[in-house]
Amino acid sequence: MRTCFKVRRIQTAFLFLTIAGLASAQARDWNKPFPAHKVIGNVYFVGTGELGSFLITTPQGHVLINSDFETTVPIIRASVEKLGFKFSDIKILLGSHAHGDHMEGDALVKEYTGAKVMAMEQDVPALRKMKPGGKEHPIDRILKDGDEVKLGGTTLVAHLTAGHTKGCTSWTLKTQEGGKTYDVIILGSIGVNPGYILVNNKDYPQIADDYIRSFKTLRAMHVDVFLASHGSFYNLDEKYPKLGKQEANPFIDPAGFQAHIDLKEKEFYTELEKQKKAE
Repeated sequence: MRTCFKVRRIQTAFLFLTIAGLASAQARDWNKPFPAHKVIGNVYFVGTGELGSFLITTPQGHVLINSDFETTVPIIRASVEKLGFKFSDIKILLGSHAHGDHMEGDALVKEYTGAKVMAMEQDVPALRKMKPGGKEHPIDRILKDGDEVKLGGTTLVAHLTAGHTKGCTSWTLKTQEGGKTYDVIILGSIGVNPGYILVNNKDYPQIADDYIRSFKTLRAMHVDVFLASHGSFYNLDEKYPKLGKQEANPFIDPAGFQAHIDLKEKEFYTELEKQKKAE
């Protein structure tokens, strides 16, 4: 019995080390620098090659969406400053969902800026467990579906688009450019990650229903500018080189938004049926 127990302990320790190693490798890969740029109006990209972080500027300070990994924060800070803004002027910090690649850096951003950290209520338990370097995860305001976050004349709306996490949040706002008003979305995620349990999930019984609700919610939205928590979701690599080189802003892409929903919804139902058959 003692031998078996020791073996299990060694196997468990090895598993945690493997997961930590994979997370570290992922952070290094996803932290590859990407040019900071104005997307449209008062919306700026300040993330990396894969991690979508956005600065919403206002006369009374700024909103940052997604702090990403803690190791990403210096990259975000450099991007903000390259655009001519002060990192210390960030007054509000929001996030897409309670995964380390989007909200692990919240405590460090708050330490640097004093920003108020806000999060969807269903993600709070998971965020409380997110303690890089032992830091407590700051949460200054708990949000509900449809809540508004206002600063300097800009209003952001928190939409619960659950499934990927229980509190996965998609943010919408209106911005102006060239005398026109555009509806912007920063999509959380509607992807089904490897290993997600969609059928008889004891920890998240309503996961499949939440995904279905989220697809319906998002499909009903009017979206002009499609952005997301990962650059690959909205084809950042393809669109950025076209910025300023053609009359139309490449990030104005309502068709691309609907196509992304179509793709992820199809992937979801394929996986759901697969898991149902395996039961």
